[in-house]
Amino acid sequence: MKQRPYNFSAGPAALPAEVLEQAAAEMLDWHGSGMGVMEMSHRGKEFISIAHQAEADLRRLLAVPPNFHILFMQGGGLAENAIVPMNLSAGAAADFVVTGSWSQKSFKEAKKYCDAQLAATNAVEGRHTTLPAPASWKLRREARYVHLCSNETIHGVEFHELPDLQALGSGLPLVVDCSSHILSRAIDWSRVGLAFAGAQKNIGPAGLTLVMVREDLLGHAMSVCPSAFDYKTVAEHGSMYNTPPTYSIYIAGLVFQWLLRQGGVAEMERRAIEKATLLYGAIDGSGFYSNQVDAGCRSRMNVPFFMPDERLYAPFLEGAAERGLLQLKGHKSVGGLRASLYNAMPLQGVQALVSYMTEFQARHG
Repeated sequence: MKQRPYNFSAGPAALPAEVLEQAAAEMLDWHGSGMGVMEMSHRGKEFISIAHQAEADLRRLLAVPPNFHILFMQGGGLAENAIVPMNLSAGAAADFVVTGSWSQKSFKEAKKYCDAQLAATNAVEGRHTTLPAPASWKLRREARYVHLCSNETIHGVEFHELPDLQALGSGLPLVVDCSSHILSRAIDWSRVGLAFAGAQKNIGPAGLTLVMVREDLLGHAMSVCPSAFDYKTVAEHGSMYNTPPTYSIYIAGLVFQWLLRQGGVAEMERRAIEKATLLYGAIDGSGFYSNQVDAGCRSRMNVPFFMPDERLYAPFLEGAAERGLLQLKGHKSVGGLRASLYNAMPLQGVQALVSYMTEFQARHG
């Protein structure tokens, strides 16, 4: 097979070639059923078997405890910014840790449904380059949960360890938006009440949202919460209360199987550290490229970086595309460049990027 370009998109993002090839081979006829997955009833035995296998594989990959429900939902992370407070806040209080654009969106959206308060932030003159120490968070006893985004896709800030709220003297459930680094590292479920992730960054195509929610947090939805977004209803119907994003679930299931063949989450974390170390090393050692995030909280998945002259970005991106290095433009809100190193990005792709960065600096530095 011809070498595909290396796609550094932050999402929707690259998928493993093996997964795409299998999906192509099964497009017209899944396992002799005479139907493609997109044509199946979500209540038929064929698709039910696909969904059950995907759920079982995800539970195995992330060691999700039996007292957590895995829900296949829709709407992405942005919808969860409303769905979570409608399910967990009871219209009362919730505390938010804002460390970048995505947690800021979560905080803003929750204000429509509850008494949302800023418990901590890392914002300094509009920049997000550090993480606020958990001991400094201002948590309220009356809050129903604490929300954080464990990896900020735009600003490249990551919690490498989730805070232990019990150690801080709080028994509040921790809600984690882990959309952009899910399945790149383990999750300490003893510290989490609910975790959600849009699939389109590190799992599969857009349309699927994963929610992993502790049993005791079900059954508290506000009366205004739509039935299709009530976690208890979704859980009781095995994510089939309404028609789920069937094809996205199928592709996610293929990715889960690919991850298991690769060695699981532990191997993905090893690779993530290797790739990120290579790229950050090239940036820091260049004297030309720069990353503004403190070393202790740099994202392994999303690496924003900058050059000393704005006029260099257009030729950099043009030359990168010519070399099969795609979608390296930084987010419009921060500018610069950004390389997303999700699980499907091989080490060879990062090596190719670093080689090109060195070449570009030699010509323009």
